[in-house]
Amino acid sequence: MKAKRAKVSRRHQPKQHGPIRPAAKMPQVNPHAAGIDVGATAHWVCVPEDSVPEDQSNIGSFGAFSGDLDKLVEWLLACGVKTVAMESTGVYWIPLMQKLEAAGLEALLVNARHLKNVPGRKSDVKDCQWLQQLHSYGLLTGSFRPQHDICSLRSYLRHRQTLIGSAGREVQHMQKALLQMNVHLHHAVSDLVGATGLRILEAILAGERNPKVLVELRDDKLCTKTTKEEMEKALEGHWRDEHLFALRQAFETYRHLLKQVSECDEQIQVVLSQLEAPEFKAPENPVPPNPKAADPTKSKPKKKRFHVNKTGPSLKLDLTEELKRLCGVDLTRIIGLSVLSVLMIISEIGLDMSRWRNAKAFCAWLGLCPRNKISGGKLLDSRTAHVVNRVSNLLRIVAPSIGKTDTWLGIFHRRMRSRLGPAGANTATARKLACLIYHLLKYKEEHIDVDCLVFSEKIRTQRINRLRKQAEELGMQLTENEKAA
Repeated sequence: MKAKRAKVSRRHQPKQHGPIRPAAKMPQVNPHAAGIDVGATAHWVCVPEDSVPEDQSNIGSFGAFSGDLDKLVEWLLACGVKTVAMESTGVYWIPLMQKLEAAGLEALLVNARHLKNVPGRKSDVKDCQWLQQLHSYGLLTGSFRPQHDICSLRSYLRHRQTLIGSAGREVQHMQKALLQMNVHLHHAVSDLVGATGLRILEAILAGERNPKVLVELRDDKLCTKTTKEEMEKALEGHWRDEHLFALRQAFETYRHLLKQVSECDEQIQVVLSQLEAPEFKAPENPVPPNPKAADPTKSKPKKKRFHVNKTGPSLKLDLTEELKRLCGVDLTRIIGLSVLSVLMIISEIGLDMSRWRNAKAFCAWLGLCPRNKISGGKLLDSRTAHVVNRVSNLLRIVAPSIGKTDTWLGIFHRRMRSRLGPAGANTATARKLACLIYHLLKYKEEHIDVDCLVFSEKIRTQRINRLRKQAEELGMQLTENEKAA
């Protein structure tokens, strides 16, 4: 596709010569700024008017092929453009972003949600003009994007999550084939693709039909959900060829996807070994030690295990030391975070926490803070913002499991659950985890868990102070019982 530039029909051109709404009094922060409206087949580009001759238009259209992108970059460099703003449309912006960064241009990725409600600018030409104008005045903020090496790690982990989702669908296909044969194996065992379930499935596909022989393949120590007699009844069915064929294909596909997940894990280990830990600069105002924390000189108790809902096969490789080298601290000491969880968090947010000014800004970026939508002195909405973020989703998923522990975060989750409900408690606990992750990655301090007794005493003190305040308001005096004390 040939690049088309400086040929815009009159109906697409603005009525006035120059920007759509000139603001002469507003100073230009980025005089050499350009705006690009990204599309699937074509990209519309707008550059400053003084960067092109008078007989040419400052708006151009380029195709989406690699050769067209090279011509687009050459035209921007010829016009003296130094910074570019573009909308984040699907994945079409990724090749263009890579081309711009390779050419040394500053690329700003703008959230399309911030510009979609602008009235009167619904064409591609007007969109690129509006982006160029706003960017020249410094009114656009770019979306977060980690470094190149972190982006590579993120791509592998997202691909791994896609493989796990595909494997989960194949498990559902196996369950459907078994149900069609009236074989209730997935009701008799807790996990169809566990050790017992896989052995029974392999025997069924090998031609075994006797329920008594199939039951002998179970592990009595793990299969406490049903008895042998109940499992024999569950394994009786009518073995039709078409359903066995579907079961075999789903089982083979599941095994193949697990093999691909293992290969992806090995590639993730290679990428991690190539990453370099960032240089740590001590902050000017270090955080004082937490007096509520346990004494680090004492022997550290082992981290207690607790049940977490499975989202797929876990990592078979031990990457704890590699992650500790990159992060500077061991994030797996935080209750609820495993090696795979830490790996997913790092791949999404990176290792440089200076991108956010403080922990509150980091939590707001994750969508874990309430909004204060106030008009006329009245609070209209305080719900958390709808943010599509994998880190916030992960922290919300592990929050219910943390609530079942006897740690201070478990106590906090249970208190919030009684006040806000399950969803509010998950968000509040996820915010606590986000603050811990931010401080550990920024200050590189070893995580020391807060003592449960100290945390419980703090809650007791707060309740006593609240009762004393209420008693004073009612003209009463609160006295403590000596026996209770």
